[in-house]
Order: sequence, then C-alpha cells, then structure tokens
Amino acid sequence: MEATELQQIFFTHLKSALPAHVSIADELCDLLGISADSAYRRLRGEKPLTLYEMKLICEKYHMSVDQLLQLQNDSILFQAPDISQKDIPFADYLRGLLGQLQYFNSFKERQMLYLCKDMIYFHFYLYPEFAAFKTFFWLKTILNKQEYNHKKFSLAEFSFPECFTVGQEMIREYNKIPSVELWNFESINSSISQLKYYKESSMFVNPGEFNIVVDSFIKTLDHQQSQTEKGVKFMPGDTELVHRAPIKFYVNEVVLGNNTILLELNNNQLSFITYNVLSYLITKDHRFTNKAFSSFNTLLSRSTLISGTGEKERNRFFNAMRDKVNDLKK
Repeated sequence: MEATELQQIFFTHLKSALPAHVSIADELCDLLGISADSAYRRLRGEKPLTLYEMKLICEKYHMSVDQLLQLQNDSILFQAPDISQKDIPFADYLRGLLGQLQYFNSFKERQMLYLCKDMIYFHFYLYPEFAAFKTFFWLKTILNKQEYNHKKFSLAEFSFPECFTVGQEMIREYNKIPSVELWNFESINSSISQLKYYKESSMFVNPGEFNIVVDSFIKTLDHQQSQTEKGVKFMPGDTELVHRAPIKFYVNEVVLGNNTILLELNNNQLSFITYNVLSYLITKDHRFTNKAFSSFNTLLSRSTLISGTGEKERNRFFNAMRDKVNDLKK
C-alpha cells in the first residue's frame, strides 16, 4: 500500500471518530499550527505527514498507528483517562464522566449497550441519600482518602451537594442516549454488601440514617422499574412531555459478566472496560469491539426483555431486588 493511500486511510479514520459538525481541516490547523491550505494538502495526500505530526494527532484523538497501518499483531490500544491524574477532587472525576456522556451526545446516531455486573453508575445519583452514601463509600473505602480515615458516615456532614449536582447532570445526559441494559439478579449485590458492611461495622454516626439510605436505594429501584415499564428514560418527577431516549431492559438469570459499556457512534464502535472499581479503559480497536459486541449480543439472545412488555417477569425481577434490599433492615 502506497504512503499516500495510507495517509488518506489515516484521515478517513480520524474523520469517522469526530462529530459530524467538526471540521477536520480546522482541527489540523489548530493542532499542527498550519494554514488551511497546508491542512487540505495533507488531507488530499499532496503533502505527507511527518512522524511528529502523526504523533500529535494520535495522542490527541487516541488513535492506534499499528491498527491504521494494518499491522498484524495482538496489541490493542486502550485509553485510560485517569491514569495520570493524582488526587483530583471527586466532583472533577464525575465531571470527566459527564464530559464523556456529552461527547457521546454530540453524535447524531448513538446507542449504548451496558452489561451490568453492578448497577449503572449514573443511577446512584438519582436520590441524594443513596448518592451521599455511595460517594462517601468510594472516597473512604475504595480511594482511601486520608481525610476520611477516622470518619463515620453522616447525611448531615457528608451530603456532597456538588457531587450530587454533577451526578444529576450525568443522568440527564445519559437519558438522551438510546440504550440497551443487560442486568442480572446479582447486579445490586455490591451495593447491598457495602451497606451491610457499614452497618455491621457501626460506620453510621446515626444508626437511624441507615434505613433512610436503604429507602433511597429502594426509590432508585422503583424509578428504574418505572422507566422499564414505559420503555423510556426520564428524571424522577418528569411528565411524559419530557421523556427522553428509549431503553431496552433485559434480564439474564444465568451469566454474570463484568461491567462493560459498548457505544455505537455514527457507525463507529467503542468499548469501555472498568477496572479498580472506579476507573475505566477505552478502545476503538475494531477487533476488540467486534468481539465485545458479538459477546454482548450472544448474552442478549439468551436473556428476557422486560421493558415495555413482559409485565409478569418485570414485576418478578424488581420485587426480588426490593426484597433483597429490604432484608437489610432486618
């Protein structure tokens, strides 16, 4: 393959990764510090990119050179957004997630496929009490923030209003994305275990607040059931006039996978894989995404659709979930 053809393939791949309203020529002008004429000459293949220019482009847009050059190897390029971030405020971490959702919504054609080993992250910020508990748990127990080492949870002291505000914005963005969610009867188990651990460890300043958080958890499940029944996403208290994107909700009673998010953006595919509880990896590698999408669809074919239809199965699923959460009060 000639160098000119490879360069045009390179730019075709770059263009496909950008929202339709973004000018690739303008992007090159800003990034490389070149004129519009020079940018178009590179796009037409009349002027070759230097290795340094290719490096700048690949770094900014998270592109894999070996994939674009069609090198045959087993290497996969992943982006780890928080790998170089140290001790940033948790609200800023949430803003990073919000930015990802806003990026997804910049594409006209979009769909999210979510394999839920745990509850979807955004749902934790539907109601303030459950949101406060989860935020405190992550900061103290997962991230091991020193300022929380000798603290116990209290709704009065740790309401995290800034985090809740950003979390609500995340939900509003998520509600604009058509999605397919694949749950299991164990998808709420980690949150149940966290609450049980804090209760048994006397980590609530006021023991009565434990039931308040549990009730907030149940309200979260109630809202999820309402969305599933209607087959659309919306915020608590919204009327049908402001209902957003459609949701297809499936239950798989056998297989419990990992937390995986798959995106289709204008016919391009992305895979998000979680690690270390709160961190995630992103790849656009077509070999990896093809395999991930194929695996998801295989699981889907062995699952039960309970959104918009299947009232009996829907009630059975959410009643079982609520029973598990209510058992915490015993």
